[in-house]
Amino acid sequence: MDFPSITLQRKAAFARFALMLNTIFLRLCKLIAGFAFMISPMAMALPPGLLDNNHPAVQAVIAVQKTVTDSWMQQPEVLGTAVSVNESGTPVLAVYVDRDAAKAGDVIRDLPKNVRGINVQVHLTDKFRSMKGNPHGGGTSHTALQTPPIQLGTSGGWSKDLANGFCCGGTLGSLVQIGRDQYILSNDHVFEADIVSGGNNTVATTGDPIIQPGLIDVNCNVNGAQTVATLVKKSSLPSSNVDCSVGKVVAGQIASNGSILEIGTISRNTVAASIGQAVKKSGRTTGLSRNSIVGLNATISVTYDNECAGGTAFTKTFTGQVVVGNKGSKFLNSGDSGSLMVEDVATNPHPIGLLYAGSSTDAIANPINEVLSFLGATMVGQ
Repeated sequence: MDFPSITLQRKAAFARFALMLNTIFLRLCKLIAGFAFMISPMAMALPPGLLDNNHPAVQAVIAVQKTVTDSWMQQPEVLGTAVSVNESGTPVLAVYVDRDAAKAGDVIRDLPKNVRGINVQVHLTDKFRSMKGNPHGGGTSHTALQTPPIQLGTSGGWSKDLANGFCCGGTLGSLVQIGRDQYILSNDHVFEADIVSGGNNTVATTGDPIIQPGLIDVNCNVNGAQTVATLVKKSSLPSSNVDCSVGKVVAGQIASNGSILEIGTISRNTVAASIGQAVKKSGRTTGLSRNSIVGLNATISVTYDNECAGGTAFTKTFTGQVVVGNKGSKFLNSGDSGSLMVEDVATNPHPIGLLYAGSSTDAIANPINEVLSFLGATMVGQ
């Protein structure tokens, strides 16, 4: 047997195999380079940074939003607009259309697909409503009578919130400080909503008791609740751009560190909202719930009653609001109004917004800094 001949044959075969591999490698490199070239414009489409109100791409949508929102919202089918993102993460102008309106289809067909290069994205939803609760809601651990000093994120409200055969309530959301005193922060429509004497011969007045739990969770009998604060009317609605109210803490009744059920203590420092940001809240009806921010700078119309289960008092259009995903009302539901929305982190999360309204698809929050500015308050936290 000629061993040298076999060796030469093997070398030749190896050389041919190496050449083939090299050819395949070069073709792959060209393919990858071409693919990289194709995707690089997409990757570079957005400047780096959080998609908050200061981001250039968000600002571009806001500029367009300002030019069209007023005219579009003259149609009753259009409930609001916001800066959102499409599936690729590019900011777009979202338009919220009432899915129950008879002419919803006509409105959608008439809306442009884009305005000045900004894509328009239709969101079908039901009407946005204030998330005060009446006995149609549920709740467990966030509705029980607590032993003082209580944690917040719990059922509570105005002690006389009973009218027209129903009682109502919301959430005692968080703790703020005004001057030297501590106050429970919730919504105007939770603490001060009764503005007519029709169904119960009374209206909300400074000095009225704020109770825990709310009447909704003690069979409408105030004797089953405890007074934890006294109302200090701020009358934020309908004239201001926030839905907030406070109750001055009764000594010893509230945890002085502002602890919130299932969240614990929070940061005293706030943070601005950004699209895609993970958030959580602790509220009367849905307890601890989580979702993410899906819209910024929203202009939204919300309808308010004049008392518990009463008639419509007014429809308020808010601007500059924060929108959170709320599919199936699992993040925010009736009775959760007044909840504080914070970052979804384990320790001392920063406050982001005060929740007050929503639909079965989206929840709405006032930016917390706007609330604090209106009240002249600071958050109580670490």
